[in-house]
Amino acid sequence: MNTARVIHRTAEHVRQRLLREGTGHDWHHIERVRKTALRIARAEKADPFIVELAALLHDIADWKFHAEAAGPRAARAWLEKLRVPEAVVMRVCDIVGNSSYKGARVKPAPLSLEGRVVQDADRLDALGAIGIARCFAYGGSKHRRIHDPAEKPVLHATAAAYHDGQGTSVNHFHEKLLLLKDRMNTRTGRRLAAGRHRFMQAYLERFYREWSGQE
Repeated sequence: MNTARVIHRTAEHVRQRLLREGTGHDWHHIERVRKTALRIARAEKADPFIVELAALLHDIADWKFHAEAAGPRAARAWLEKLRVPEAVVMRVCDIVGNSSYKGARVKPAPLSLEGRVVQDADRLDALGAIGIARCFAYGGSKHRRIHDPAEKPVLHATAAAYHDGQGTSVNHFHEKLLLLKDRMNTRTGRRLAAGRHRFMQAYLERFYREWSGQE
């Protein structure tokens, strides 16, 4: 197997599919996750080929927009087309199928080291300045309100409840984004998350002051 060829063709395949996606899960998100995942993989001594391939394919058919098994199916179909060995296909598809956040009170699936690396990289892209931008882009795409002080955040107990939730974009910070720092898997992920978490906290403090007319 020519690993460089597999990576190159996969990147081009995903880029063509997601380049103009408008919810914050576009090609540029994939590329950021790819770079961050490789950075974490080096520090954590994970397999860089599995990490890069899974990072490229992790949103190929995101469960928020498709059937829950669509992502692993799409990843498998593509990798089999490239004649990637079954052992690699299984490792990558496990990451694609099990790395997504599915609710604050939903027990996460166990992941390999490579899966934990990709999950951390994906979650880091939901934090900080980029995470804020993506939160409102996604909320707008779903016609969600920005904020309603009368509506409280929900800590979803099931993946279905999280998937079907229609809470405001600001509530999403409390339902997911502010929880991610303490759910990082790797030492590197936790270190990178700390500053992005503080930035979001500062942003929300300013947001609430402006909302109430204090600024």
